[in-house]
Amino acid sequence: MKHSDTCRADASDTAPGIPGVLGAEAMNRLRAGVLGANDGIVSVAAVVIAMGGARASSTAILLAGLAALIGGAVSMALGEYISVSSQRDAELDALRRRVDVARRADVVCRSAGVSEPAIENNIVSPFGAAFSSFFSFLAGGAVPFAASLLAPLGAIAPICFVVTVAALALTGWIAAWIGQVPPLRPTIRTAVGGTLGLALTFGIGALFGQVV
Repeated sequence: MKHSDTCRADASDTAPGIPGVLGAEAMNRLRAGVLGANDGIVSVAAVVIAMGGARASSTAILLAGLAALIGGAVSMALGEYISVSSQRDAELDALRRRVDVARRADVVCRSAGVSEPAIENNIVSPFGAAFSSFFSFLAGGAVPFAASLLAPLGAIAPICFVVTVAALALTGWIAAWIGQVPPLRPTIRTAVGGTLGLALTFGIGALFGQVV
């Protein structure tokens, strides 16, 4: 066997995780998208329903919902960027150490095609995760906000509540479909959890509304 062939064979044995990281990038964006949409639905709906419980005016409810929609999307994107950046730094450091050790042992050579730029391109992107979280939060939060915007006066909170629970059930079903698991339990869990959270925020809004 030629020396270059040996290098290629050894390189594939010593860096098995590098090609597989491409799947991690797709899964990371998918995870961030589902999480962002779910957070957008719950966060915006909670603010709208809490304001409804406090018997605020329709204008105040819509302004609070809009602020929650924009602020939550920005916060979600920043948090995801920081989190994935830390993960990326750790993965890059680990892969660079592995490649450096392999090169010193003369296991990986230039003909194997394992280079630092290629490694960096295959690591999870913090920008991709941040953009995915930002737009998925906007998409999810737009559902209760649109329901509040289109609801007749005096019925914003109950209509937002019904639409939100239905949207959460849908995201639970989508998450189960993505994970290839039976959808009934995740769908019920997501809908029930959202219902309890919205009921709690409505109660807090009603309590503080009476105090004020």
